[in-house]
Amino acid sequence: MMDLIASSVEVAADVPLWSVPSLIALFALTLMEIVLGIDNIVFIAILTGKLPAEKRSFARRFGLFVAMGMRILLLMMIGWLMSLQSPIIELSSLAPIESLREHLAADAEVNEISGRDLILLFGGLFLMFTAVREIHHKIEGEHDDDPQMDMDLPEADAAVKSRKPVTVGSVLFQIAVMDVIFSLDSVITAVGMASHLPIMIAAVVISVGVMITFANQISDFVQEHPTVKMLALSFLILISVVLLSEAVGTPVNKGYVYFAMAFSLIVEFLNLRMTKKAKLQHAH
Repeated sequence: MMDLIASSVEVAADVPLWSVPSLIALFALTLMEIVLGIDNIVFIAILTGKLPAEKRSFARRFGLFVAMGMRILLLMMIGWLMSLQSPIIELSSLAPIESLREHLAADAEVNEISGRDLILLFGGLFLMFTAVREIHHKIEGEHDDDPQMDMDLPEADAAVKSRKPVTVGSVLFQIAVMDVIFSLDSVITAVGMASHLPIMIAAVVISVGVMITFANQISDFVQEHPTVKMLALSFLILISVVLLSEAVGTPVNKGYVYFAMAFSLIVEFLNLRMTKKAKLQHAH
């Protein structure tokens, strides 16, 4: 599916901006941006879920606006963005053993480290740390998502109560950091698929608009269903592995990753439906 979308965009590379092929390219690229933005929505849903309910909507929308601004800014700096893919260091030059140097030099993708690789490496580690920490909190029963729940905890859980409350500023900072990573991936994809800057910017704006429209519904659904939230956290670990694999020069086919995520969601929705139906039957 990804290859089909990409090929439809390439048709518009050398045609006038206002034409049917360009409109097709805009639609296809917008669809691609929405798909690539799913991980961003999941990450924002997890982080903003730790805030008081009245502040979550603002944080979600602001986070997505930051993502849109970051992507447009990167699109305006295409030359600098492409320079990030140029190698800045070769691992073979640091290897102490001759055989290891030869082995590294034989694989350029692994041997050559670029600025983009370093950003993806940092982002992957940061995302994995965040997801694993949240899973640990859930397993240990630390209810940092709902401040009201902390009021009902027994005195034995005083350590949980004493933790500093999550602030909007800290959440927005984490969102901004990961927006750089997610925007980098999204913009590089857009630059590789289309040549008209207005089409790329329009696709980013439309896709973010779609995500803002449904961000609250998606985030609320994740927060209301603990099993879905755990699944979303697992998705973040999966995405972090994809980022790390790209950083070290052995990228994973994202089509497989998106298929695995979609299949897991379908199974989870079936489980939720079965549970809801069982509760209704029990009530009657």
